Amino acid sequence: MDTREQQSLLASPQPVTLQGTLERVVFHNEDNGYTVLRLKVQGNADPVSVVGFLSSPQPGIRLSVTGAWVKDPRFGRQFKMEQCETLLPATLEGIRHYLGSGLIKGVGHTLAGRIVDMFGDKTFEVLDEHPDQLAAVRGISARLVEDIKAAWAEHKGIRDLILFLQPHGVSTSYAVRIFRHYGADALAVVRENPYRLAMDIPGIGFLTADTVAMKLGLAHDGDLRIEAGLLYVLRKCVDEGHCFFPLEELVAQTAAALDVEAELVLEGLDALVLDERIVRETLTEENGISFEAVYLRHFHVYESTIAFYLHRLLHSPKSAHFEDPKGLLDKIRGALPLDLAEEQEEAALAAMTGKALVITGGPGTGKTTVINAIIRLFRHKKGRVLLAAPTGRAAKRMAETSGVDARTIHRLLEYSPSEDGFARNEDNPLACALLVVDEASMLDTMLMFHLLKAVPLGATLILVGDVNQLPSVGPGNVLKDIIQSGAVPVVELTEVFRQAASSEIIVNAHRINQGEIPALTPPAEGLSDFYFIRQEDPEKAADLVVELVRDHIPRRFRLHPVEDIQVLTPMHKGAVGVISLNNRLQDALNPDELQISRGDFHYRPNDKVMQIRNNYEKDVFNGDIGRICRLSPEDREATVRFDDRNVLYTFEELNEIVPAYAISVHKSQGSEYPAVVLPILTQHYVLLQRNLLYTGVTRGKRLVILVGSPRALHIAVRNSTPRMRHTWLARRLAAQILPPSGRREKGAAR
Repeated sequence: MDTREQQSLLASPQPVTLQGTLERVVFHNEDNGYTVLRLKVQGNADPVSVVGFLSSPQPGIRLSVTGAWVKDPRFGRQFKMEQCETLLPATLEGIRHYLGSGLIKGVGHTLAGRIVDMFGDKTFEVLDEHPDQLAAVRGISARLVEDIKAAWAEHKGIRDLILFLQPHGVSTSYAVRIFRHYGADALAVVRENPYRLAMDIPGIGFLTADTVAMKLGLAHDGDLRIEAGLLYVLRKCVDEGHCFFPLEELVAQTAAALDVEAELVLEGLDALVLDERIVRETLTEENGISFEAVYLRHFHVYESTIAFYLHRLLHSPKSAHFEDPKGLLDKIRGALPLDLAEEQEEAALAAMTGKALVITGGPGTGKTTVINAIIRLFRHKKGRVLLAAPTGRAAKRMAETSGVDARTIHRLLEYSPSEDGFARNEDNPLACALLVVDEASMLDTMLMFHLLKAVPLGATLILVGDVNQLPSVGPGNVLKDIIQSGAVPVVELTEVFRQAASSEIIVNAHRINQGEIPALTPPAEGLSDFYFIRQEDPEKAADLVVELVRDHIPRRFRLHPVEDIQVLTPMHKGAVGVISLNNRLQDALNPDELQISRGDFHYRPNDKVMQIRNNYEKDVFNGDIGRICRLSPEDREATVRFDDRNVLYTFEELNEIVPAYAISVHKSQGSEYPAVVLPILTQHYVLLQRNLLYTGVTRGKRLVILVGSPRALHIAVRNSTPRMRHTWLARRLAAQILPPSGRREKGAAR
């Protein structure tokens, strides 16, 4: 092919195949295989910029890439590859370069030359079939032979898996994930049951696995497909906050999703019950009507065992005895900074006389004061006190207000990443007379199960939280269910204290909670701590949010635009969603030319970022907020400062942090900020709920500004019916139902 023909081919908009030598790797993400490379195509003067997914790209290897030409708005003309095949070199020099390119750890150009000198054109055959012969090469130890065998097997395994999956429409990025999970057995697993991909590998859903299965010829109404489809629908229900799903709805949704008969779904359900993957249970409503519920097995264990553990705790002797609770309370009262109101005194007495207690109430009702009083009472009796909260920020605030060390629940229970479990349990319980858990509305079913397993029988457990806030992100509605059950004493603090009542934030939060529209007109004179700014247009509202954060609030209230102001929003997408607002605020507050892009977000030096999952090895947790203090493209790593310490991230680990100029209201649970800006528009309709608005408003300590539509505000305040979650914990607690298999469940998976 001459140069003119080659250039004509390169200009073609149709899918084409190019062959060439990988000249330079510009970027490679080892997690998903996304790669930007320069490919030297024979007959073309300049290297071609190629983007796509590729495992272990090494300069010098020959590739055959199939795809089409695209024009990127930032990087110009590129070749987007859909399929890629590594071409093994045929010449001895090519083989030498291929092996020495860094493909195999421990084999450089010198050692590669010795291997090729000894085995010649049989080198690949030796690597594939007789790798032990490598020990005859000078400089290769027995240990290095094993390392080379493992590296070559992985390289060959990924290559074979990619070649197998590509005709079925599965990208290289998925192939890399699949091989990382199953190792050498990956190809056999995929061939035998592609639906395991959806069950075993995060990020690969049922729909992807189903596509592979259909292209492999598995039956549309086969057992494997129906069972995997049922688990897929049930897991979607769990993601929506349910612990179980009614049988009839589950069957109908699964049959519709798979386009199969309901009878076949019921057969699949029976098979999953026999396989102990799911549990069917007949539940009876208060009106006497019964229905069948379907649980993923471990959530059935969690829910039923929570009821057992809580009842066992309630009926066990108390380790800290208070002979004269009222007299001791009168004695302690003088040491408190504030006197106790009647409701607070009731809570303190209940803590001394009972084994478990729920303290709930809105902002300004004195939850912190009564907790500090209870801590003093138990310490007076020499009882050990432990404090915990679901998030790091909530635990830190709890420690600051009480003067007592507080930990996240995962830290309290000594979670081990290597074991993927908790060291503290009923065989190794916590040592305490009092355990206080703050922000208990954030407790999901799984975490409550593990917490109760570790509570010693003699301890007093106090759950503190605002039941009117959003429920937990995870499945269940634990705090609300415990309150509704009547099984545990509850003290609701309703009196707003005089100092708190002077805050428009607190006054309006209580109005919202009572279904009243907050006061939207600021005072004629002086500054308020609560404002509503009308703006119906989403794009203009987003612009206004940026202006408030960058200019108006810092100038008028002397607050730092990054450290003190937090933008909260109900949604992720749209003009006033998390993604768009983060990009706008980042450009306005931190316009650095150096940036690294990952998915929807960009990362720059000095960015405000939030950790979005617990990382025990780095000692950072979901919700922790820090600043990027170093970003090095050369070293492919970033350093984030959290409070007083630095944490190192490789570029491949950046998916653990996201820009945090704007975060979702859900992510703000357990945190407080000096100032909150909250856009609320009718485009948020599906999420306009009273508890979401109430949660957002109560995150602000010194200033809250709502930006948006009065109509959207009215919708949110009036919508007091949050999405129903299918749970049965309240009934189990009320009826004192024990786990079906006895007092102690085995195999209660996390």
